[in-house]
Amino acid sequence: MRRYLALFLPFLPTERWRSPQGGVAPDEVSPFALVERKNNAHRLYALNSAALDQGLAPGLTLADARARLPQLRVADADRRADRELLLSLAAHCELYTPLTALDEPHGLALDVTGCAHLFGGEAGLLALVGKNLAALGFSARAALASTPDGARALARFSSGGVFSPDEAAEAVARLPLAALEVEDEILLALSRAGLKTIGDLASRPSRAFAARFGADFPRKIERLLGREDLRLTPLRPPPDCMVERHFAEPLAQSDSIEAVLSDLIHEAKALLERRGQGGRFFEASFFRADGVVRRLSVETLRPTRDPKILALLFHEKLDSLADPLDPGFGFDALRLAVPRVENFNPAQGDFVALETRRDERELSELLDRLTTRFGRARVLRFMQGDAHEPERESSAVPVAAAAAETWSKPSESEPPARPLTLFDPPQPVEVVALAPDGPPARFRWRRKMHDILRAEGPERIAPDWSVFGMREPARDYYRVEDVEGRRFWLFRRGLYEYDVQPRWFLHGLFA
Repeated sequence: MRRYLALFLPFLPTERWRSPQGGVAPDEVSPFALVERKNNAHRLYALNSAALDQGLAPGLTLADARARLPQLRVADADRRADRELLLSLAAHCELYTPLTALDEPHGLALDVTGCAHLFGGEAGLLALVGKNLAALGFSARAALASTPDGARALARFSSGGVFSPDEAAEAVARLPLAALEVEDEILLALSRAGLKTIGDLASRPSRAFAARFGADFPRKIERLLGREDLRLTPLRPPPDCMVERHFAEPLAQSDSIEAVLSDLIHEAKALLERRGQGGRFFEASFFRADGVVRRLSVETLRPTRDPKILALLFHEKLDSLADPLDPGFGFDALRLAVPRVENFNPAQGDFVALETRRDERELSELLDRLTTRFGRARVLRFMQGDAHEPERESSAVPVAAAAAETWSKPSESEPPARPLTLFDPPQPVEVVALAPDGPPARFRWRRKMHDILRAEGPERIAPDWSVFGMREPARDYYRVEDVEGRRFWLFRRGLYEYDVQPRWFLHGLFA
């Protein structure tokens, strides 16, 4: 049986203004509202408890609200900031479970199956979550039930609490029809029929509701009553391997933080070793006492579980941070997750094979350190491209994005088919040819004339019509050598026979 914790923060937008993220602290006892422009009028979007006590409600126009309550203080609503705050609170709630999801508006859903015993049981978990959110400046109602829909309804339309499956069904049956969260027209039709609670709906045949309101309506009732479990989709997929450490007192010393991280690496190594696996991606999460979560990640080219290598990579990561890891008032918990694992079984071999593997391992470790220090996008390797155009025959990708390729070795008896240096874009040149579609005899490049002694070609390369279109002309490439021994790669764009005035370009230089 799964267990879900639903959190509802009814005053999240207004409480954001008196949180550290808002930077402004309205008087809590004074009526305060956030407004947004809707339907050509400024309307109330969110209110604090004092404004609600005065009879105001979301959706009311600002003019009507001012007429009723002249002392109302207002500010502009910012839905994006509210959502970012909700995401940061979801990251904070990963302290209790890695399976967290947004439950908008202004709510969170947590899959706490198998986690409650770590916090003193379900009642202890509920109390701890409420206490921590209150310390961050947010009021919340929480409900814990066996389905996410039931927990959501109990958190938003009751006082919350911990409910067994039977207790949750009874509590949901007493909820008003508003807990269905359907259109006002449907609520009006149900109330006119004399139905007032969810229990009234549950006692009626579902066929009638399906015929009137659609097939999804009875299923919604089933989910609210806990008879159907629609699993939530977490914001971050659960990692394959995870270890963590919680602290009775916040941890602030950098040496202690690295020591705890080293212990977590050894724990993860033991888990991976029992499974015969190694990690390719490691992520350390630092949960600060003020609710801020910092994450640091390192990648490796090969699967590994070596604590020395991982400790060195995380040390490099911490040293290279442009924004240093600020513990603030300390960290409440540290977590090491391994989202990407692969099978890893070290094999023995002869001395030659061991020497080769050692060289490959040392190169991989060097690339891992460079990637960790300078960033994934700055350490690149060349990959072969499935294209004939020289610009697309190869591309530079991060070394951690794909495995190394084996490039074909050029023949020593043949001259290279492609130059080592390519110009991007190709540089225009002035060419003199003995025949309209013949090889070049001389060309001017950078105000210098080059007389061609030898020319080889043409090598015709047609463009990819799916990329360049049907009207892009073909190219005729020539490898040429001038009288001074310099070698160039020229091409003619277009052919005379199609009434196109060809143009010449220098695309590369041979060594």
